Amino acid sequence: MSLQIEEQRDRVIATLDRPEKRNAIDQETVDALHELCAMLEQTPRTLILTGSGGVFAAGADIAQLRDRTADDARRGINATVFIRINELPMPVIAAIDGYALGGGAELAYAADIRIATPSLRIGNPETGLGIIAAAGATWRLPEIIGAARASEMLLTGRALDGEEALRWGLVSSLHPSDDLIATAHAIADRIAKNDPLATQHTKHALRTPRSGHPAIELELQAELFESPEKHRRMTAFLERKNR
Repeated sequence: MSLQIEEQRDRVIATLDRPEKRNAIDQETVDALHELCAMLEQTPRTLILTGSGGVFAAGADIAQLRDRTADDARRGINATVFIRINELPMPVIAAIDGYALGGGAELAYAADIRIATPSLRIGNPETGLGIIAAAGATWRLPEIIGAARASEMLLTGRALDGEEALRWGLVSSLHPSDDLIATAHAIADRIAKNDPLATQHTKHALRTPRSGHPAIELELQAELFESPEKHRRMTAFLERKNR
């Protein structure tokens, strides 16, 4: 299997596992990611995405890309599944070690939270291969790091190391390789302490275009204000405060 899945009560850990190809994303991986999304759409849980062997994903599978046609490009094979990952109800955490290039970088960009190791190398060398980064980089990357820096990365094809990625805001923190997954779990633990519906609504609001604000917050908040969980949590807070 190109994707190893570990299910827990409040989270799922998905590990890209094609060590002989440095976890390059092929059609089998895409199909497995769609199956994972179907599961998490049905039973929302936090997703931790990572890679095996000290590599996140060293791109899409070039052997498959080389033979793809214009019709394949229009199908948006990688773009479609990365959008689906980004739109999962609960947060997605990318724990990135080593290379995250091309399609691997675009998979990382689709996450809500990105943490990495100092050995990170992340970027989009697609123009050097005669194609463009068409699975989200041209619109997600400017949203994450700003248009000027995204333009530099995509037009030169250079990869950032861990310190640069942290300085540019592409990742939120750096951790030794041995601590990376434990840190991802610590983030998932913090998420798990919060109300799942409030978390889902927060992610929904974050993903809503500017034209939809503030209307989206008002509707989502209206639903939460009627929630028994809101009443329970606020009552517990007041009781702790008054002790």
